[in-house]
Amino acid sequence: MASQSFKESATQPNHAVIQWLLDGDPAIRWQVLRDLTDATAAEVAAERARVATEGVGAQLLALQQTDGSWAGAAWNHGWNSTMHVLSLLRELGLDPASDATRRAIDLVRDQVRWRGWDWDGSWRGEDFAGTPFFVGEVEPCINGQVAASGAYFGQDVHRIIDRLLTEQLPDGGWNCEAVNGSQRSSFNTTICVLEALLEYELAGGLHAEVMEARRRGQEYLLERHLFRRRSTGTVIERDRKGATVWTQCAFPTWWHYDVLRGLEYLRRADATPDARVAEAIALIVAKRDEDGRWPLETQHPGTMAVAVNEGVGRPSRWNTLRALRVLAWYGSGA
Repeated sequence: MASQSFKESATQPNHAVIQWLLDGDPAIRWQVLRDLTDATAAEVAAERARVATEGVGAQLLALQQTDGSWAGAAWNHGWNSTMHVLSLLRELGLDPASDATRRAIDLVRDQVRWRGWDWDGSWRGEDFAGTPFFVGEVEPCINGQVAASGAYFGQDVHRIIDRLLTEQLPDGGWNCEAVNGSQRSSFNTTICVLEALLEYELAGGLHAEVMEARRRGQEYLLERHLFRRRSTGTVIERDRKGATVWTQCAFPTWWHYDVLRGLEYLRRADATPDARVAEAIALIVAKRDEDGRWPLETQHPGTMAVAVNEGVGRPSRWNTLRALRVLAWYGSGA
């Protein structure tokens, strides 16, 4: 449980940092106003509306092609496909009710289709080839990202959610390798699915089986203190593919798990902080620089549709905003 001194230090606004955040993109500004200041609902809404017309949000919307896609694909191995851009627009907080959003999402829903052949030439399956984007495909990590964006933007993703519910493993999480026989869950896949289930609930999908599955998946993370092995208690320094360091904070995260992403999920899920997150919180606190900001520690390699960060090693507005929200959540739970 957080101490009173932690509550005071974590929730006390650093006005210079707040101003630095407010000097950023509209997508940053409206979330800072909502989460870190006493701005009125009207002020927050006015700033949020600018996401569609200015800055990164407007740039991303302008890149949509006439066929409804981004980069000509439902999904690709970069970060500029339809799925990746919609995931980023969700993170930016693009208003689902805006005219620009509805036009873009309608095009995706009506025109974007999944392809049967993967980019390496392998066949991914008859059960989704040529199907509409929001029906999803076969991998739970991809389906989680599609369903999270779909639910956020008001689309019918119940078929993806139903499929994800059948794919939960006995330990409470999910793994794209389950189709190949794996019975151990993956942090990477699990966080993608958890975010989808949460967005589905927030959009009104308050079904008992969904909430129970999400609670079990949430416990999977908490039982491992967000970055430790349950069996030995040792820190999981990297994912199984060896590329991602979970203690380094990235943005955007895409399909990759890291500690800050795990904490942000718990905050948005309104989970009650307990001792199992204390070490992860301490890790985030230790990353704050002398000016009260957090750096972009890593950026996952791949083609970005639009640059959204200041550069690896430099103070990151996105990581700073996310860290401040997590610390406030933790402090409020004392």
